[in-house]
Amino acid sequence: MKNRKKSTAAICLLAFAVVVLAFVCLFVGSSRMTAADCVAALLKRGSAAQVRIIWNIRIPRVLAAIVAGAGLSVAGLVMQTDLNNPMASPSTLGVSNAAVFGANLSIIAFAGGFLDTGNHLSSYTVGANPYATSLVAFLFSTASILLILGLCRVRAFQPGVVVLAGIAIGSIWTAATTILQFYATDVGLSAAVVWTFGDLGRATYKTDLIMAVVVLAGVGFFLLTSWKLNALLSGDAAAKSMGVNVDLLRFLTMLFASVITAVCVSFLGIIGFVGIICPHVIKRLLGHDHRVSIPASALSGSILLLLSDTLSRSMGGGSALPVGAITSFLGAPFFLAIIFGRKGEHD
Repeated sequence: MKNRKKSTAAICLLAFAVVVLAFVCLFVGSSRMTAADCVAALLKRGSAAQVRIIWNIRIPRVLAAIVAGAGLSVAGLVMQTDLNNPMASPSTLGVSNAAVFGANLSIIAFAGGFLDTGNHLSSYTVGANPYATSLVAFLFSTASILLILGLCRVRAFQPGVVVLAGIAIGSIWTAATTILQFYATDVGLSAAVVWTFGDLGRATYKTDLIMAVVVLAGVGFFLLTSWKLNALLSGDAAAKSMGVNVDLLRFLTMLFASVITAVCVSFLGIIGFVGIICPHVIKRLLGHDHRVSIPASALSGSILLLLSDTLSRSMGGGSALPVGAITSFLGAPFFLAIIFGRKGEHD
């Protein structure tokens, strides 16, 4: 009972932090609007430009941070459980690599690249439909997921096999991307590179809605199977003795986690380390019970991405830095801390 109260209080505190940070994030930007201007624009009483900045730019961006942060964090948590690997993350199966290749193919090959007639900025502007690029990125991510999971079902659905298959397929996508970029024109190459930056600025209400539907469906599924994921923590043999179909559970949860990642990456670009940092912190503070760690990880992922986005807009000097760069700066030292912390534990 005491642990339950502690967990409930922690989740409520995290939810409160998400709400507070969301409002803080609305007040930060390069437009030099005061807090009073932001409040007035939020109530649609400011100037037309200020209302447009708040409602058409900042609110979709904040919603994207909340949804994508939650999705990537929970995806990382589930992958770490499935693969019995604390270093597992949404990039483990090469989902991000496949998305990058799909986006590069869409941008370079069909909008300003080697299949276009030269370096025409106008051609890129006409051809580079952001939804088309995201769709191609998502399709390649999904194809990569199904290929890896299909190979693992044929061979043996063991955690080590999944990781190795993900590394191998991911390397193929990376090589293919490199070849595409080698033949690209300056316009196509620069556009493709910019796309890979994790950027919340490209979010719209439509993309936020799509991501929210996928993330909510995935998190709901994980919560329904939380007791099975808890059983998996005790090992495959123990989980099977409790009536859990381990192979099917791994297949479905990995599929949902990968689809969440694919959708977020296809719309926002590469945002690293969210799926590693947040699950580790939550498991250390609140334990491994997925009934608690799933909602707590979702909220902590939203907090991390909101903080990163606020920093990216504060440090950009008039323009927002890629949020993926901020999460990587935060994630790399954390990753090293995990490594050296574990070494110290064994010593």
